[in-house]
Parts: sequence; C-alpha cells; structure tokens
Amino acid sequence: MHTSSQFDLQLQRDVDVSPSDVWRAWTTPELIYQWFCPRPWKVVDCEIDLRAGGLFRNVMQSPEGQHMPENVGCFLLVEPLKRLVWTNMMGPGFQPQPAPASIQLGFPFVVDLVFEPLPQERTRYKAKVMHADAAGRDAHAAMGFGQGWGIALDQLVELMKAQG
Repeated sequence: MHTSSQFDLQLQRDVDVSPSDVWRAWTTPELIYQWFCPRPWKVVDCEIDLRAGGLFRNVMQSPEGQHMPENVGCFLLVEPLKRLVWTNMMGPGFQPQPAPASIQLGFPFVVDLVFEPLPQERTRYKAKVMHADAAGRDAHAAMGFGQGWGIALDQLVELMKAQG
C-alpha cells in the first residue's frame, strides 16, 4: 500500500484476469454479491446504475448477521473496461449527501479504479481511495484497507477465473 497524497490509500496489483472480467465484476450486482467484501462478511443487497450520476449502492452483513448502514454513492466517471470513479459524498444525480454522524459509521471518500490491460489477458488493477481528511484516511486504514481490499481483489480474481 502506497500513498500519493496525504489523504490517499492505494492498492495496485497485476492480476490474472482480463480488464473486461474485472469490469464485469465491478459493474454487475450479481457478481458484487460474491466478492466485494472479505469473507465471512458478505454483500446482501446491491444496486448499480452504470452512468455518470448513477447509483452505486450496497449493504454489507457481518458474520453475525448484522447489516451495516447502507452504502450509497454516485458514479462520477464511467469509462467502460478502463476506469470507474465513485464517491459516497454524493447520491444519484450528483446530489450531495450529509456527512456521516460519526467516523465509525463511515467517512467521505472518492474511489478511483483503473484497469490497465497487460499481455496474456492480465490486468494492472489500481485502486485509489481519496479521503477528505486524515481522520477518514486513518479510520479506513485502521479498518484494514490494505488487507481488506487485497482479499476482496483475490476473491474477484477467483470468481472470474471460475466463470471461465
């Protein structure tokens, strides 16, 4: 994990699936359910309106069955097969959302995902999460950003390889 600005967290890895497979995994709700958060956590609800200003929403569930607060965001940029940018600071239609009541319930961020094609149907996967402040960055890091996003990426690759 590297930081490019004082409030960014990043994950970059070369993976053994194509950019189109990574894209499908990120943009298909039925696939999001299967990989998006580290097991035994799981996604129990997901909705995607894949366009700038469109909805990206999911609900995660703990291993004990507790539903986390709904994660509602807005796509800022959609470049098919190449790049997705979304934020939890806005809802559908670029409507601003109130800041979370506490850092434990969430923090403002923007996710910038880049899927670069590599030889032999591989992908250079770049995930950068930009936070509004040090508290948000530190809370996300303490939640296990590096490990959690890495495990989720492993699950994405495993799923897409299984789909052949």
